Amino acid sequence: MNTLKLTYFDFSGGRAEPARLALHIGGIPFEDSRFAPGDFPEVRKTTPLNQVPTLHINDVQVTQSDAITRYVGKLAGLYPADDLQALFCDEVLGALEDINTALGATFGMTGDALKNAREALATEALPRYLRWMEKQLYAHGGEFFADQRLTVADLKAFVMLRWLGSGKLDHIPVDLVQTVAPKLVAYIERIGGVPAIAEYYKMRGA
Repeated sequence: MNTLKLTYFDFSGGRAEPARLALHIGGIPFEDSRFAPGDFPEVRKTTPLNQVPTLHINDVQVTQSDAITRYVGKLAGLYPADDLQALFCDEVLGALEDINTALGATFGMTGDALKNAREALATEALPRYLRWMEKQLYAHGGEFFADQRLTVADLKAFVMLRWLGSGKLDHIPVDLVQTVAPKLVAYIERIGGVPAIAEYYKMRGA
């Protein structure tokens, strides 16, 4: 069996969280290497592209969060074997990464620049993506985004949607999801209620 080490910031959420969840759900042993945000300048020097997450598979280090998520999803049985269903899964992963990128561009901003950028996202891009997600969810049966079962697309969607409603993003309304894509609220609750996911957050105290 390969030895796995997943490296990311020491908080719940973010780009490594879907992989953490997948590994936990799959019962796959791994080293959950977490570091404080203040240690990032040193940690990034050890990464291929000066960014995290990274995954060590034995002595091989790989980067790119969605690639890592897909890989561990396959190990955990949480990635579709059917090519079309895999495409649906990847489509959602990519759309969610668009959101990550758009929000990430606002980090480091302050004052009116931050307020204006975040309010623009909350008015235009985020509602567009959230409505698309709601439509896609129901086009595929209403419970999961692909394969009629839990996949890494659901894990990443769950992490993202929780973040948007967490109150941790200044100038992003906590009720944004409820307002523009209300059917996703029940979806968040349902995914969060999956026993292995609920157990994970109880264990993490998050």
